[in-house]
Amino acid sequence: MFKFSFNEIADIVLSFFVISIAFSMLYSKADVNHAINILPIVMVGAGFGFIFHELAHKFAALHYNYQAEFKKWIPGLIFSLISPMIGFMFAAPGAVHIYGSYMSDKINGIISIVGPITNIILSLIFLILGSYILTNPVLFNLGENQILLQMCILGFSINAWLSLFNLIPISVLDGAKVFRWDPIIWLITAGIAGGLVYISMTSGNTIFIFIAKLISGGS
Repeated sequence: MFKFSFNEIADIVLSFFVISIAFSMLYSKADVNHAINILPIVMVGAGFGFIFHELAHKFAALHYNYQAEFKKWIPGLIFSLISPMIGFMFAAPGAVHIYGSYMSDKINGIISIVGPITNIILSLIFLILGSYILTNPVLFNLGENQILLQMCILGFSINAWLSLFNLIPISVLDGAKVFRWDPIIWLITAGIAGGLVYISMTSGNTIFIFIAKLISGGS
């Protein structure tokens, strides 16, 4: 049965705020005033990315008849807040804990990979939505400093990074379980996530402009 305990909801909310603040500090280069200004739009990308990532794990575990509950990880919360100070984002404020009988590497890998795949899908949605906004003058000029476009740019970047980070093949992250199940699937997924991160770090708004031209027929 799909349900949340009070403690689970509290842990999700706390982790969501921490990771939103951390991404704001990262993108503002630890400028507190700038971080406060961009926090609301960062919360959209981080909120969709973090919450849907964890829900994907939980839904998948329940599908295979396991019990699942998100729990905060205190060291991860601390590292998430500290890491932006050195220009890096440690995005692991907690995890979905799964309880039940024996679990095969395949099922464990599937439950693990749905989180990063969710972030890849969200990253692409933000990319396409932002590109569409560029083709629509009403949406483009809505709000101060084209707030919808900035929300999509950050949402694209945040979700690309969440996907790639979680696919790092070390024991506490999804990547280790996916790699143990199927190295080829891990390589393909990590390659897609890495490509999105590379684009987000090197192209700026160019990729949005390019896709907007495709949407508008090259005009």
